[in-house]
Amino acid sequence: MRSIFCVLALTSILVSPSGEARVIPDPNQKPAPGNEARQTPLHEANYSPAVNYQLQCLGCHLTNGEGSPRSDVPMMKDFVGNFLKVEGGREFLIRVPGSSLSALNNQQLAELLNWILKDDGIAGRSAPKDFKPYTGDEVETYRGVMIKDLVGYRKMLIEQIRDLDIDIPKDVIP
Repeated sequence: MRSIFCVLALTSILVSPSGEARVIPDPNQKPAPGNEARQTPLHEANYSPAVNYQLQCLGCHLTNGEGSPRSDVPMMKDFVGNFLKVEGGREFLIRVPGSSLSALNNQQLAELLNWILKDDGIAGRSAPKDFKPYTGDEVETYRGVMIKDLVGYRKMLIEQIRDLDIDIPKDVIP
């Protein structure tokens, strides 16, 4: 009897006007106090690469690039620079969905990648000694070229890195 009552109560809430979910935003809804001004789109903001990392990368790759292998987010910390040592790896860092689909413009993405790859950055000392910084033009060239099999492509690059006798930490391959 109690379960029937619960089902009836839940049903009445769901079919009532106050229980309906709004699919289309209410055009008459006012912004919260203090949010009345137009927000600056991220690609127009002049945030530092560190702030752009917090806004675009930290949610998945975490504070120091440690990633979340359980969620299929690879670790970048002290390793990501190794991708620059193999063919296709440099472009890969631009083409991964988190980079290519970010809200950053091409120059901001180039600056963010360069910040990540600094010796004292997330990459640690994993980038090649002759690392050439990314440019906005380079990002523009590769950004729109999507990777069809991200996991397979990453594994192929990891094998090339392994062939260079570079140790592959287990959290790099989720």
